[in-house]
Amino acid sequence: MSLNKKTLIALLALTALGTAQARNDSLMLPIEEVIQMGMADGKLDGSVKFYMSGARTPAVNARLGEDVSNKKTNGVGKDDQTACKWAALSALIAFQDSAKQKGANAVVDLHSFYKKVPVKNAHEYECRAGAVVVGVTLKGTYAKTR
Repeated sequence: MSLNKKTLIALLALTALGTAQARNDSLMLPIEEVIQMGMADGKLDGSVKFYMSGARTPAVNARLGEDVSNKKTNGVGKDDQTACKWAALSALIAFQDSAKQKGANAVVDLHSFYKKVPVKNAHEYECRAGAVVVGVTLKGTYAKTR
């Protein structure tokens, strides 16, 4: 193989790799599916309820601070929606664990917060799917509700 062909092949491979890594698709997916998956798997125990921004929320007796959970998962070999659910579930588990430590029984005003840009939706979260990594960033407020 001549040097020109090797160079051309190397450039094409680098271009394809750069294009694949540049993927950053935004998906809006229902949070309820993630909560149900977590409950069925026993990863969420129901002691902490999750309320998205704009969703109907019980009266809040006390706010116990805000937090951000940024979770990623390997998307290789998984479809985007499946990988997104796993990343979102990891974020909810982190919120559940912290809420218990703070004495909270809910996370309210939960919303997507990718690159510190709030995306508020009463039923859906934003997931970012790349060529290899899939991530979900959520921000919420720990609360004691009735």
